[in-house]
Amino acid sequence: MNFRKLTPSMSLLLAFEASARHESFTRAAEELSLTQSAVSRQVQALEAMLELALFTREGKRIIPTDIGRAYMAEISHALTLIRSATLQALTSNAPKTQLRVATLPTFGAKWLLPRLHRFYQAHPDLQIDLDSRIEAADFATQALDAAIVVGDGRWPGVTAHRLYAEELVLVGNPAALPLARKARRRAAAPTIESLEGLTLLRVRSFPDAWREWCAHFGLPHDALRPGPSFELTSHLIQAVVAGIGIGLVPRMLVEDELKESRLLSPFEAVPSSRSYYLVYPQRVQRHPVLVAFRDWLLKELAAQP
Repeated sequence: MNFRKLTPSMSLLLAFEASARHESFTRAAEELSLTQSAVSRQVQALEAMLELALFTREGKRIIPTDIGRAYMAEISHALTLIRSATLQALTSNAPKTQLRVATLPTFGAKWLLPRLHRFYQAHPDLQIDLDSRIEAADFATQALDAAIVVGDGRWPGVTAHRLYAEELVLVGNPAALPLARKARRRAAAPTIESLEGLTLLRVRSFPDAWREWCAHFGLPHDALRPGPSFELTSHLIQAVVAGIGIGLVPRMLVEDELKESRLLSPFEAVPSSRSYYLVYPQRVQRHPVLVAFRDWLLKELAAQP
């Protein structure tokens, strides 16, 4: 056996893996910052080296063969291991006084940043570098040490500390909730009549929020009028303040608006199916800044009313 045949070059493997994942030479080329013809030639070179057909070609469309699909799965796993090992090598000399943390944008702006000065007062020699992102953190390929995320707590391969059990409140511009204000005086629970004619605003990352809220009160979800969706919770909050519609948001993210009467929450808070978590890979579990930040977060949230 020719051992060179068993170890194709990295450029050939990257071109093949991206092409198989996207089922497109064009999209693979965009990802790899190459031309479409260059990616196509690299895939053809790999097929010639292996003497295997990795794709069937139907016009401009490419479809991995059964062999190509199985090979892609193995190569993808191997590339993830290589990227993870390289990332660890590159970050091994990073200062032990810094921690790179990804956080949800609205949580970071509305809750974390207003309190972070207390962490620095307790740990003046430590540094938290914050990165706002909505998508899931990939510790194998991204230069991150930890992340604050929301979900059900089931993330394989990471340590997860539950920070806060999410509670959702219905909020609206006080001028836009006349029926809801009347309902508040009559009863603690909403009715279809109290919400009739109001537009339900949604966050795309939690499409079942209104369904869960309606189920809690025994209301028919389909009887309410769905409205625009938003990528960021902060944008939804701004839309509610502007009177575009009503929204469901975590209570801890609208405390200021409720205290200042810019928003009204006429009904009781409802527990959601999600919680906020601090997650991190095993490689940083003893990192001194991670330990200090984790302990500070848990202490801050334990002091929440």
